[in-house]
Amino acid sequence: MDNPDDPLSDIGDRPALLPAVVLAILVVWGLVVRPLVLDRPAIPLEIVFLASAGFAIAQLLWLGFSWLTIQQSIVQRLAKALPAILILLLIGPLVAAWMISGTIPMLVSWGVQLIDPRVLYVTSFLIAAVFSTLTGTSWGSAATVGVVLIGISTSVGADSAIVAGAVVGGAYFGDKLSPLSDTTNMAAIATGVDLFEHIRSMLWSTVPSACFAVAAYLLIGLLFDQPADAQNSQTVVGFLQSLHEQFRFNLALLIPVLIVLFGTAKKWPTIPVLLLSICSAVVLAIFLQRFPVNTVLQALVYGVELYDSGAAVPDEVIALVERGGIYSMKEAIFVALLVFLFVGAIDLLNTMPRLVETLFGFVRGQKATVVSALFASATTNALTSNQSATAFIVGDAFAQRFDNLRVPRRVLSRSIEDTGTMIESIIPWHATALFMSATLGVSVAEYWYWQVLTLANLLVAPVLALTGIGCNYGAAAPPQSVQTPEQGK
Repeated sequence: MDNPDDPLSDIGDRPALLPAVVLAILVVWGLVVRPLVLDRPAIPLEIVFLASAGFAIAQLLWLGFSWLTIQQSIVQRLAKALPAILILLLIGPLVAAWMISGTIPMLVSWGVQLIDPRVLYVTSFLIAAVFSTLTGTSWGSAATVGVVLIGISTSVGADSAIVAGAVVGGAYFGDKLSPLSDTTNMAAIATGVDLFEHIRSMLWSTVPSACFAVAAYLLIGLLFDQPADAQNSQTVVGFLQSLHEQFRFNLALLIPVLIVLFGTAKKWPTIPVLLLSICSAVVLAIFLQRFPVNTVLQALVYGVELYDSGAAVPDEVIALVERGGIYSMKEAIFVALLVFLFVGAIDLLNTMPRLVETLFGFVRGQKATVVSALFASATTNALTSNQSATAFIVGDAFAQRFDNLRVPRRVLSRSIEDTGTMIESIIPWHATALFMSATLGVSVAEYWYWQVLTLANLLVAPVLALTGIGCNYGAAAPPQSVQTPEQGK
C-alpha cells in the first residue's frame, strides 16, 4: 500500500467485506446452529463480537494499517457514543430509585386495583404498557404484573393465551417508547439520534398500533362473558397487601415520574433530568419510606433488596421490587462497547456502507431503502437474538445511505425498532420469546397471534415507509457528526 494510514486506498470490496462475513458466520453458527440444531449452548454474544473485532484488527494490521490508526478509529466511535452510554448507565439506578422510593409499587398497586373482569384483556395490555413505560423493561413487566395478570385470568376463567398476548404486547409498548429502555437507548445511540427525538418518531407507528390493540382486546373482552370480580382473587389480594406492608404510599411518590415527564416535554438534556429524578426518589426513600441511607445507596448500585418485618413476601412482589442498580445494565453496556470495538475497526475499511451497497445496491429511492432497513432489522434480530446488536449493525449499515437520500436518521432509528424490537417476542427460538413463554406459562404458539401490538406494527411500519407519512422525506441534511466518505479518507 502506498499510504498505510489511508483507510480506503487499494482495498477492494472483498477484503472490506471479510469482517462482516466472519461476523455472520459466527452469529449463525454460535447463536442459531449450536442451540437450535446441535442442542448445545449458544456462544455468548460478547465473545462473538470480541472474536469478530479481533479478526478485523488482525486483518487491518496485515493490510498495513498502524495500530495507532486503528486505535484512533475505535476511540472516535466510542467518544461519539459516550453521552448515550452514560444515559444507559443511569437507567439502572433510576429503576432502583423508583422502586425503593415506592413510586413504581404504588403505580402498580393502583393499576391492579382498577381491573374489571369485563375488560381484563384490554386492562392487561394497558397495565403492562404503563409499567414497562415507567421501568423500561419488557421482561420485568412480564415477570411482575404479567405473572399477576395471568394469575387473575386463571382465577376468573379467562383465556390465558389472550392475556399473555396482551401482556407481552403491553410490555413491548413501553420497551419501545420508554426513555429508560435499553433497546430504545441503543437504537438512538446506534443511529446518532437524540433519545427523545427517536421516541417522538416512534409515536407515528406505535400509537396507531396500540390503538388497534386496545380496540381489539376491548372487543374480545366484551364479546365473551367473564366471571365475577377479579379484584377478590387471592393472588391479587396477597400481592396488594404485601405491597402495602413494604411501602408507604403517598401522592408525593409521583414526583420522580413528573420530573421525567416535565423534562421530556420541555426537551431538557436527558442526563440532568434522570439525575434529578434519581435524587428526588432517593429523598423519598429515605424520608418517606424510612429506609437507611446505606440501604438506599446500595440499591442504586446493586439493585433493591426487600427488608421487611419478617412476614412472607409473595414471589410476584419480590420479582417486581428486587431489580435495578448500576450493575443491572452491565450486559447491555458491555455488548455496546464490544460492538463499538468491532465497528470502530471496520470503519477504516468502510465495511458497512459497502455491505449495504452489495446487498441492497439494487434498491433505489427513499421508500425502498426504508423498507430494506425494516427487513434487515427483523432478519438480524431473528438471527442474533439481541436487539442491541441489531441496532448497531443495521444502524451503522444504513446510516450513510439514509443521509445520502436525505431521509432523517430518526426514521432509521424507528425502523430498527419497528421490526427489530417488535418481532422478537413472536420468533419461537428468540431468547425473548422463550423467556415470555417460561415466565407466563403460555407457549409462543398459543399467544403469538394474540400479540396484536406487534402484528399491527409490522403492518403499519411499511405502510408509513411507502406512503411517507411521518417520514419527512427530503427534509433532512446529513448530520455534521456523521463521517462522510471524504472525511474517512
